[in-house]
Parts: sequence; C-alpha cells; structure tokens
Amino acid sequence: MDMVLQLWGGSFYLINKMCFSLAEGRGESRKRQLKLWGWGIYILGVPAWVTILILKHNWIAASIEAGGIPSMALGLFSVYRNNGKNHGALDGVATVCTYGFMVLGAGFSLYDYHGLNSVSQVLEIGVMVGFLMGSYYLAKERHIGWLFFMLMNGSMGTLMLLQEKPILAFQQGVSLCFVMYGFMRAIGTSLDGEKEIMIR
Repeated sequence: MDMVLQLWGGSFYLINKMCFSLAEGRGESRKRQLKLWGWGIYILGVPAWVTILILKHNWIAASIEAGGIPSMALGLFSVYRNNGKNHGALDGVATVCTYGFMVLGAGFSLYDYHGLNSVSQVLEIGVMVGFLMGSYYLAKERHIGWLFFMLMNGSMGTLMLLQEKPILAFQQGVSLCFVMYGFMRAIGTSLDGEKEIMIR
C-alpha cells in the first residue's frame, strides 16, 4: 500500500509541476490548458500525500496539504474563468485557510512535541510555508510563488529521505528542477513584456 501511495502522490505532484512550468511563456490557449491540467492533477494527488504524512505522524505537513485545497481550487477556478481577478468568497476562504492552517499546524506540532524538538518539525515548517504560500501566490498569478515552491520541494525532499521514502524524495528532486525552470521562464516572460512596453 505504501508503494501505491508513493507512486500516486509523487506522480500526480510531479505532473502538476511539469504542467505549471511548461505553461510559462506559452500562448494564452496552451498556457490555460496546461494550468487547468496542473491544478486539477494537484488536487487529485492530495489524498495520497495526506495519508502518507499522517501515517508518518507529520502533522504539520498533513494539515497544510489539506489546508491548501482552497488555494488550489482558487487557482483552478481562476484559470477556468480565464482571469486573475479577486473571486470574492473563494479568495477569502483561500486566504483564511492559507494563514489559518499555517498557525494551526505549527501550533499543534509545538503542543504535541512539547516545543520544536526534531529536524522533521523544522522541515515540515519549510514544507508548510512553501506549499501554502506557493499555491496561494501562483493561484494569484504572482511569480514569487515559484520561490516558495522551491522551499517546499527542498524541505519535503529532505524529509522524505529521512523517513525512507525514496520514490517521493526522487520526485521532489525532479519537481524542484521543473520549479526552477518555471521560475526562470516566468521571469523571462515578464522581462520580455517590460521591454516591449518600453519600446512602444
């Protein structure tokens, strides 16, 4: 069962990063299609990750995976509606969940472990901040989300290595490569757009 969960969670999250990174710099129609696939696949990978993390007693990481669903839904809805505008209630729910789960997850871990007593807790905090903030900012079409995803991938990859989950550790390393590629493409596209405006 463990292997099935690793393959499910790892492959879905890797496909998500591939779709997101390949969407950067594409034409609007192709970009939209890749982002729709990316957000949808991301959501479908959540149950496997939450299960794996709960089984390993990674309470912070498990809570933020679940808490990130509204941000993912916001990203999917924004792309589906083909705009990056504020979506009222959904935007509010995503914001509250992003910050709320960060506080709740960290608070529960500190209570349960009587403080910050393990390397895994520190890594989970990195995953928490990277995942929730990365999902939120990418859903809002802000490039800083890629940097938070780098933090998430590095922290989660190290955590999975320590907990002897080689498939997930490898997936996080490959995902990090796609995240870096996506960030460079996003920055390059922004700079090209600014140059065009200056020329005009």
